[in-house]
Amino acid sequence: MSAFCSVCGGYLDRDDLICRQCGADNDPASVDAYDSLDLDEVHLDRLNPWSQLKHEIIEKYAAAYTTILRKQAWARRYVYVDAFAGAGVAVDAQSDELIAAGALRALHVDPPFSEYHFIEHNPGKVQVLERVTSGFDHVSIHPGDYRSVLPGLLAERCQYRDFARGLCLLDPYGLSVDYAMLQQIAELTTVEIFFNFMLLGANRNVLWNVDPSTISARRAAIMTRVWGSEDWRTELFEETRGLFGNVWTKVSNERVIDAYRRRLRQAGFSYVPTPIAMRNSTNSPLYYLFFCSPKAVASDIVGQIFDRYR
Repeated sequence: MSAFCSVCGGYLDRDDLICRQCGADNDPASVDAYDSLDLDEVHLDRLNPWSQLKHEIIEKYAAAYTTILRKQAWARRYVYVDAFAGAGVAVDAQSDELIAAGALRALHVDPPFSEYHFIEHNPGKVQVLERVTSGFDHVSIHPGDYRSVLPGLLAERCQYRDFARGLCLLDPYGLSVDYAMLQQIAELTTVEIFFNFMLLGANRNVLWNVDPSTISARRAAIMTRVWGSEDWRTELFEETRGLFGNVWTKVSNERVIDAYRRRLRQAGFSYVPTPIAMRNSTNSPLYYLFFCSPKAVASDIVGQIFDRYR
């Protein structure tokens, strides 16, 4: 972090995040740090316990990632990219207090990344994100849809020939990450990803316990983009004999996740450890956090972290 106050721009004393000039608390872990933000027109995300858990997992690996690459003489840069960055702050769902969210928390990973790139399409959240990250070095904020920003960004900053590597977070709000995008990332062979597969959204919007042929064309198209083919119709449903003829049912959630894990490997990621379920207060899985990497050692590290939280 730089030695300047994020509110008034004044100098900060060494090891003291309270600004002498305006009194602002520049510690992102402090609620007071956000008092000066104008959030009336911004609909901030609410972070539930499972989201906090997800951030902890990602931060643990990110610290291991930068520690390893920092020791590699060949590594010229290692880049952190959040494709759905949000505002950098969010509302704690339990306390209703403002807290640091994913993008801002990533900036406190130690050792730090060489550079940080945050993509956000909501203009209001972009403004807040710019404000809360203004005191940090090597931060670039990219307003816009991740589909138009992410491919070019990774291709420019994470080329193998440039001795560059990247860690990318894909944390969509729904079924919005196309399989073709995952294939593009895998082709680089330099980028590892954490990716939330929205199981709840898939079940509610597409994977009903019905004959897959009766799913509307619009909903089916969503699943086809996510899956990368029409094979989900046969992989995620099965036909069984009933009293009044054959009946179609969706396979178990575990089989859906196993099948999607295979799809990620087929996309080009050599290593995809068993994902971890992010569960709500009733222990029902909302989504699964996947990790995909071209390196076995990375997969082993994340697998060990996942196992601690299962």
